[in-house]
Amino acid sequence: MSIIINLDVMLSKRKMRSKELAEIINITTTNLSILKSGKAKAIRFSTLEAICKALDCQPADILEFKED
Repeated sequence: MSIIINLDVMLSKRKMRSKELAEIINITTTNLSILKSGKAKAIRFSTLEAICKALDCQPADILEFKED
C-alpha cells in the first residue's frame, strides 16, 4: 500500500510557494518539505485541515492511495 502526497500539484494549481504555505499554516519549511516528499510517517488532522483551508481544497486533493 502506498499513500501518495499531491501537495506539489495543489501548490502549483494555487500558484503558491511552499514557503508561503508553511507560513500560513504555521509549520517549518523543513517539515512541509518532509510532508511533500512523502517521507513523513504521519500527518496531524489539524495540519491537514490547515493545508486544506489555505489551498481551498479537500483532503482527497492532497492524499491518494495506490496499490503496490
